[in-house]
Amino acid sequence: MRFFRKFVLRGLSYVLVAAVSAFIALMLWGGEYSKLTELENVIKNNFVGQADMEQARDAAAEAMVDALGDRWSYYISAEDYAAYQDNKDNSYVGVGITIIKREDAAGFDITEVTPGGSAHEQGVLPGDILIAVDGQPVAEKTTTDIRTIVRGEEGTNVPVTVLRNEEELEFTLQRKRIQLAVARGQMLDGGIGLVRIENFNTNCASETIAAVKDLLEQGATKLIFDVRNNPGGYVKEMTKVLDYLLPEGVLFRQEDNTGKASQIDSDKDCLEVPVAVLVNGDSYSAAEFFAAALREYDWAIVVGQQTVGKGYYQYTIDLYDGSAVNLSCGKYFTPKGVNLTEVGGLTPDAEVEVDEQTAAQIASQTISVTEDPQIQAAIEALNKTAE
Repeated sequence: MRFFRKFVLRGLSYVLVAAVSAFIALMLWGGEYSKLTELENVIKNNFVGQADMEQARDAAAEAMVDALGDRWSYYISAEDYAAYQDNKDNSYVGVGITIIKREDAAGFDITEVTPGGSAHEQGVLPGDILIAVDGQPVAEKTTTDIRTIVRGEEGTNVPVTVLRNEEELEFTLQRKRIQLAVARGQMLDGGIGLVRIENFNTNCASETIAAVKDLLEQGATKLIFDVRNNPGGYVKEMTKVLDYLLPEGVLFRQEDNTGKASQIDSDKDCLEVPVAVLVNGDSYSAAEFFAAALREYDWAIVVGQQTVGKGYYQYTIDLYDGSAVNLSCGKYFTPKGVNLTEVGGLTPDAEVEVDEQTAAQIASQTISVTEDPQIQAAIEALNKTAE
């Protein structure tokens, strides 16, 4: 999934010049004098306007990676790199609230208050309505606008105003580093445990396995893993979860850009309970692979919608100026040797389409289990396996 894409193009002629001239730094790694170097000097010495070469380099770098035609490779500017790393670490600097724009445009509903954040510590509650941030009314702002204002340098403060039972309350909240939960378990009726996995980045394996163990202790005899809208993550996190679930055998195969092949194997310890996995069109990479591997071992029923079909893996390569490129460097394959790109993604055993409104509620996690048609289909499929 592309991260922090910037629309900095300011006309075709400008972009062509920037794309040719401003990528010089990347070409200079080998120390050679290139045409790009010459063109940058031409611009510096002859351009009549004020050239923001840093902006041009970012635009050129992004254009060069885009020109590869690979939707999974992307450029990360130095300005955005810290936020990118936070995303991979499942952490951020903020106050610890989750918000959704109200339909009446009166503000934002606070749907979740993260333990450990200053909002939680100061007494902000789920159900409060956010109406102002840093002295600015929020009615005309987007969720992205609010996030930009609230997040900032660690240790600094931001005032917020919320509406609770028609009373305005003001809080001064300190920006702190907050670790996000990756996996959460929920006990459903009929001895079914539901585990939602947000991504397969830092802490995914430990939190997922802990959630499963907790559900088993509560009496779960069947499990549903929800990886809908999961953008994927680290191979090592995904394979740790698969190793916990699956018996001895191949878990993951990969082939790098030179054709060198390698694989990751599972040990003989496994968890033998009926399993269903929920996927959709926004289940990428490790998320769809996770479902595919479980199904290939006849360990799970896959329910939901066709996945995207991502079969390349990427490395994030740091560049000299603090920027980076997330570049596809090889292919990966399921335990049985299937590349998901080549087959157009994973087709569920039980396909359950949803309308746009339901899809949005699933993505925002504002739909109840009983109203979620895909969860209900997974429950039905699990109950049939137990008959």
